[in-house]
Amino acid sequence: MREIPIHFLPLLVAAVARMVIGAAWYSPALFVKAWYRMSGVTEPQMKQGMAKALVVDFVGSLLMAFVLVHVIRYAGAATPLQGMAVGFFNWLGFVAVATIGAVTYERKPFMLFLLNDGYLLLSLLVMGAILAVWG
Repeated sequence: MREIPIHFLPLLVAAVARMVIGAAWYSPALFVKAWYRMSGVTEPQMKQGMAKALVVDFVGSLLMAFVLVHVIRYAGAATPLQGMAVGFFNWLGFVAVATIGAVTYERKPFMLFLLNDGYLLLSLLVMGAILAVWG
C-alpha cells in the first residue's frame, strides 16, 4: 500500500464544511420540518440527544475526510472537479447503496432517502473539492 502524507488542517476544514452543510440542510430554512415528518423524530427528541449526536457526527466527518483524501490521492484527483467526481462515485457506490435500505426495509418514504442522501452527496462533493486541491 502506497504511503500518503496526511495534513490535518485540510481534513479539519473538510469535516467542518460537512458539519456546516448539515446545519444548513437540516435547518428550519431548508428541510428540518420535512425530515421530522418523514423520519418520525420529534423536535424534542432530536434536541435531547443533540450534543452527543454532534460529537459523533464530527468524529464521523473527520473519518470520512481521512478516507476520502486517500481515495482522492489514489485516483490522482488534483482539481476541484476531479475531487467532486471522486466524492460523487463514492457516494453512488457506497453511501447511496448502503442507505437506500434504510427507507425500503423500514418502509420510510423515498423522499426521506432523497433528503438525507442529498445532504450526504453535497457533503462528499464539497469535501472532495476541498481535499483534491488542498488535502
